[in-house]
Amino acid sequence: RRAAWLCWVPRSSSPGTGCCCCCCGAAPARCRARRSSRRARACCRRSCCSWRRTPRPSCGCSASSCCRSSSSAGCSATKRRPERRKRREKPQTPPPARREEEEEAAPVIPVLVLACDRSSVRRCLDKILRYRPSAWRFPVIVSQDCGHAETAAVIASYGAAVSHIRQPDLSDVPVPPEHRKFQGYYKISRHYRWALGQVFRAFRYRAAIVVEDDLEVAPDFFEYFQAVLPLLEQDPSLWCASAWNDNGKEALVDAGRAELLYRTDFFPGLGWLLLAELWDELEPKWPPAFWDDWMRQPEQRRGRACVRPEVSRTMTFGRKGVSHGQFYDQYLKFIKLNDRFVPFTQMDLSYLKKDRYEGFFLQQVYSGPEIHLEELQKDSGRDSGPVRLQYRGRDSFKALAKALGLMDDLKSGVPRAGYRGVVSFVCRGRRVFLAPPSDWTGYDPSWS
Repeated sequence: RRAAWLCWVPRSSSPGTGCCCCCCGAAPARCRARRSSRRARACCRRSCCSWRRTPRPSCGCSASSCCRSSSSAGCSATKRRPERRKRREKPQTPPPARREEEEEAAPVIPVLVLACDRSSVRRCLDKILRYRPSAWRFPVIVSQDCGHAETAAVIASYGAAVSHIRQPDLSDVPVPPEHRKFQGYYKISRHYRWALGQVFRAFRYRAAIVVEDDLEVAPDFFEYFQAVLPLLEQDPSLWCASAWNDNGKEALVDAGRAELLYRTDFFPGLGWLLLAELWDELEPKWPPAFWDDWMRQPEQRRGRACVRPEVSRTMTFGRKGVSHGQFYDQYLKFIKLNDRFVPFTQMDLSYLKKDRYEGFFLQQVYSGPEIHLEELQKDSGRDSGPVRLQYRGRDSFKALAKALGLMDDLKSGVPRAGYRGVVSFVCRGRRVFLAPPSDWTGYDPSWS
C-alpha cells in the first residue's frame, strides 16, 4: 500500500518481478498486472510510471509507454524489443524526500490535554490544531477523567486528529475528613499521575507538553516549546518550561518585546514542558492532591528553574473549576495572550543557561537606580531605563506587589515569576525589578 516513490523494489529488481510492479506500488495480490504471467510481463518495464497522472488501461498495464489497447495481448508495449526499450530509458530521478526523513531530526513532542467535564474543551483543541505545524511532530493526546458523556462526544468528533484515552478509575478518592471539600484536587492529582504515566511509560515519549482543557494557546505556542526543549536537555539547572507568566497582565508586560524569555524559580504550570527524566524522578513520590503546590516545594524544585515568557503563550478561559474561580476575576482573565509569531527556533537562546544568565540578570537588576513606590506611581514614563524597587521582608513584598497589581502570594517563600527573589515587570512603560537587597542569600520557606 506504499506510494510508488516509496517502494524500493523497482530500483533493485528486474522489471516485472518482485513487488507487483514499479508502477502501482500495490501489494502483488491486489495488482491486476500480477494475475497472470503475461500481464506481469506487459506491466511497465520501466522504472518510472505515470500511474498517478493517467488512468490505468484495461490491459492492466500502467506503464507510461503503454499503447492503451483493450487487452494485454494487443498491447504494443509487450511487443517492443527489450533492447530498444533499454536505449530509450531515461536516467532515473531520485524520489521526493520522505516526510519521515525530512522531520527525523526534529523531536516529537506530544501535547497532553487533560480533560474532565468541560465540553468547552473544543475551544482548547481548535486552537491547538489550528496552530500545530506538524501532526507528526506534535501528536495530540486527550486524556479524559470524569466519564462525562458530552465532553467525550466533543473529543470523539475530532476523529484521528487526536488520540482519546480515558482514565479508568472514576471512583472517589479516600481523603482525610478535613479534606472532604477538596475531593476534586485528589482526583486531579490521580488523573495527572495516570496520564503522564501513559505518555512516558506506555507511549515512551521523551518529552511532553501538558495543557489543561481550559487553556487557549498562542500562534507561536509550538515554536516556543520546540525552541526551549534543547535548553532543558542541556542545562540540568532547568527542569521545566512554561508558556505562562503569572504577572502577565497587559499593563505589566512589554507586548512589543514578545521575544523576551526569563528564568524563574516559581513553577508556573498552565501549559508546560517536561522531560521523561523528570517524570522518572517525580512519579514514585507523586502527591495524592495539590500537585502543583507540591511541585513548588524545595524538596521537588531542588534549586532548579523554569523558563517563562514575557508575554504568555496561553490564557485560561475556565472560571469554573475546583478552585471556584480563585484569582480568576482578579488576575487570570486579564492575562495578555501573545498574538505575534516569534521565530524562536531561529534565535540563540543560550543566554538562558544558568552560567550566562545569572550574572547578566543580577547586574541588570542591581546596577540600575533604586526608586520608591511613590516616585514610580508618579512617573510619567519620560525616563525609560530600568529601575529597582526594593523590599526587605515578606510584608514589604506583599504590600508593594499588591499596590502594583502583581500577584502577592508566595509558595515556600518564592514569589510568582520570581528569580533569585526578583520579580521583573513593566509599570507605566518602564522596566521595574521588585528585588530584595543585593546580599540576598535564599528563600525563606516560612514566607507564604
